[in-house]
Amino acid sequence: MTRLPFQAPDRDRFANASALVVGDIMLDRYWFGDVERISPEAPVPVVHVRREEYRLGGAANVALNINAFGAQPCLLSVTGDDADAHRVRALLDDAGIDYALQCDQRLATTVKLRVSGRGQQLIRIDFEETPVDEQLANLFLEFERRAPEQGAVIFSDYGKGGLAHVARMIAVAKAHGVPTLVDPKGSDFTPYRGATIVTPNRQELARVVGTWCDEAQFEERAQALRAALAFDALLVTRSEEGMSLFDDRGHLRIETEAREVFDVTGAGDTVIAVVGAMLAAGQDLRDAVITANRAAAVVVAKFGTSTVSYEEVFG
Repeated sequence: MTRLPFQAPDRDRFANASALVVGDIMLDRYWFGDVERISPEAPVPVVHVRREEYRLGGAANVALNINAFGAQPCLLSVTGDDADAHRVRALLDDAGIDYALQCDQRLATTVKLRVSGRGQQLIRIDFEETPVDEQLANLFLEFERRAPEQGAVIFSDYGKGGLAHVARMIAVAKAHGVPTLVDPKGSDFTPYRGATIVTPNRQELARVVGTWCDEAQFEERAQALRAALAFDALLVTRSEEGMSLFDDRGHLRIETEAREVFDVTGAGDTVIAVVGAMLAAGQDLRDAVITANRAAAVVVAKFGTSTVSYEEVFG
């Protein structure tokens, strides 16, 4: 890896840095097996499942990445009252992550089931429902209680309905001077107005501002969106093209760090988690983004939803 253009922050600073993660959580379930034949019923592979694994996904993976990086996360979300919710809580407990999960007995916990054979993902099956208003209102009350104590607040929006009150939450955090970071979803970023930093990938940004024909138009549209919605910064992740940060200082283009890409699952979670941890530890935003770019290069070389440690990033 190339040298960072700044001195790595003391690891002890992260031990006292707290970040509140709010949003849609899910349980990532993996079935690993052998593929030796094609089904006689349809032209699809037959997978003989040999192993099953559970991992934290969505906002829970963001919290896990913050924890792995050395900072102190707290996770707020809504789950069902089912076996999958109990697995989520057990995984959070095993990782030592603080959480306050609202339990909705009418809701099925979101699950993403991935079936893999011969080292490749063959299919993903999603199970999901939308939380009811009562539990979302309780989530907001818990947010009001915890947000003022945090070094940063991260909103992880996967479009599952858990962030119905995100505009009010951003207002609460801003009133207490707490930086807000948003991993957005959908074609309208208006609910995130006033956030400190919003982190769409290039496809998500294009849904909002339209496609661009060249770099100049990309910059123009990104800065126009940032100004219209009063974001302090807009961080666009651009896959093999690296990242682009737009702020009051202009456009910072960060080239991707050369690595073999094995799996991009959860890379966005890692990016926003590292930026949030850095800001919570009092680091400069541009340094935080450069660090997150390095962390993304590490995590895409791993299989499935994974984490990146302080040592892997700073060596």
